[in-house]
Amino acid sequence: MPEEKSLPTRVVDRMYNNDPFSQWLGIERVEDGAGSSIIRMAVRKEMLNGFDIAHGGITYSLADSALAFASNSHGIQSVSIETSISHTKTVNEGDVLTAKAIEKNLTSKIGIYEIEIRNQNNEIVALFKGTVYRTSKHWDV
Repeated sequence: MPEEKSLPTRVVDRMYNNDPFSQWLGIERVEDGAGSSIIRMAVRKEMLNGFDIAHGGITYSLADSALAFASNSHGIQSVSIETSISHTKTVNEGDVLTAKAIEKNLTSKIGIYEIEIRNQNNEIVALFKGTVYRTSKHWDV
């Protein structure tokens, strides 16, 4: 008999399967956890800006997806209300980025998360902080 998937995995399955943008980014889910998420993607040519480096929106979007997966993993529908990012290192075509979201604080209405984005050399390329509002709606999974 197959093992039943955890609540975080069931929620993120539902989110990811209905998320064409995260799919376009080529996000691979590495780990779904309660209040956490690890995801990975490769930077493609169409993600570069006029300086021939990754557009800042690419690392932002990767971190935002990790925030969404981590903050919804408890089964409560949550949406971001404030986010910020600091870009610390240039990202190039072919780089493989891994975002790790960690829950720093959780109340009945607010969650605060920190996301580190590292490249394939384990160098931090961006630091992201996100605050979410936890609605009264439960995920039906």
